[in-house]
Formats: sequence, structure tokens, C-alpha cells
Amino acid sequence: MTVPPPLSLADHSLGLAIHTATGQLGLALQRGENPVAQQTWPLDRELLNRLHNCLGDFLPSQQWSELDYLAVAQGPGSFTSVRIGMVTARTLAQQLQIPLFTISTLACFAQSLVKACDDGELLAVTMPATRGYLYGALYQIVGERLIILDCDRLWLPEDWQQLMADKGVKQIHATPDQLGITAPQLLTLAWQHWLLGDRPHWSAAQPFYGMSPTDSVAN
Repeated sequence: MTVPPPLSLADHSLGLAIHTATGQLGLALQRGENPVAQQTWPLDRELLNRLHNCLGDFLPSQQWSELDYLAVAQGPGSFTSVRIGMVTARTLAQQLQIPLFTISTLACFAQSLVKACDDGELLAVTMPATRGYLYGALYQIVGERLIILDCDRLWLPEDWQQLMADKGVKQIHATPDQLGITAPQLLTLAWQHWLLGDRPHWSAAQPFYGMSPTDSVAN
């Protein structure tokens, strides 16, 4: 396990997070480590039609040039909702010529639970999938930061339960139906990568859809 270096409090970069993975649009703005604004909209089927208007209302056009980076929830989640968010974020990052961070939906949710956990605690999160599978990820809390022990992937319930037993995990946290509210945590995780010197190009941003509707078995 690699422990990340301490975060720099001198950073004043401006980041914008776009979280659409569950149909609830979540936007967040952060300067350095300090939250500036956040807002959610229960758009669901109206996500495609209203996303750009919501972005315009949330961040005035004259402030777009001030952004240093973007962050987007890459899934798992609704196939359509994840795709809409990813396409929008890639387009914006290309136009603004700034880095685009793709962050796991499960990691965003896990980050929202960090302050309620003890240092060194194992944190397991799940999300329902199709055909009897689930998405699961396992983290460890180190200094209020997430260390990935087992990243997002599909599990059969019995295999997941066996992993939990083997690791001695006492509590498993299931994601709520709406996760746009975790846009600030999406931005926190992206900012941590920013401080480490990561500058991902928009063209490298890819969604994580999980199981395709045409898949017959899990990978």
C-alpha cells in the first residue's frame, strides 16, 4: 500500500466538478482545498436538455476562463447519464484546453463517508448492477484520504461477501439512488490528483459503464 504525500495548502487552483451518473446533476466549484459553491438538480430524463443551462446558471460565462481543471464522474451508474456527463466534460475541457479528471462514482460516495470513519478503517461501498451482480470497491482510510485496495468492478454477491469476510470488513455502505450530491467529493479527489502533478488530457477521459447491455457474462 502506497501512502500519498501530504497535500499542499498553498494551492489556489480553480476546479469544476460535473456529476451526472445517477440522473441527479451535481455541480461543485472549489478554489484550492476550499469549496466555493455546489448545487444539485433532479433532472433524470431532462438531463440532456437542461444540463448546459444549469452549467450556465452555476458558473457565469466570464468565469470559465478562470478554471484550471475539470472533473467528471466516470461511472458506474446510468449508462445514458454517465455518457452525457462524460461527453459534456470532454467537450468543455477540449475548448478550455485544461485537464480533465475522471473519478469513480463509488470513490466519490466513499469520500463522503471518510470523516465518519477512523484512521486505518476499511471502507466498502456497493452499487446494484444487472443480472444479479453488484459493483463493489474497497478502500482504506489514511489521514482522511482514500487508499484503493480493490477498485470498482463487478462482483457476484457471494464473491463479494467472501472478500468482506476475508478482509474482516464489518460494515458495507450501499450507494443511495441519487449521487449528484457527492460532486464536492468528486472535486476533492480530483484536486488530490492535481496536487500530485497529474494533468490528464481530455482525450484520455473514458467512462466506466460496467456491464454492457449486450454482455452475457461479467469480465
